[in-house]
Amino acid sequence: MTQVTIRGIPDEVEKVINRDAKKRKVSRNRIIVSLLEQATGAGSRKSPRGRLFHDLDHIAGSWSAEDAERFETHLGTQRQTDEDLWK
Repeated sequence: MTQVTIRGIPDEVEKVINRDAKKRKVSRNRIIVSLLEQATGAGSRKSPRGRLFHDLDHIAGSWSAEDAERFETHLGTQRQTDEDLWK
């Protein structure tokens, strides 16, 4: 594995890295490698196109069964074809 020296890390970035490392109880190196994997899409969890997406992580698993049912109901109405528009 390659080793890299990174110079000029802003203080605020260093604080975030240190905080996350302490919170997760892992090394700063592990946090930095994880951030690089996420930024480049080279991590182990990839989408079918090989890129990582985390923009909806905060809502994953947050719906109740009722929320999911309402969503499916509304989605079903959007999937109906208006035959008059296709003549």
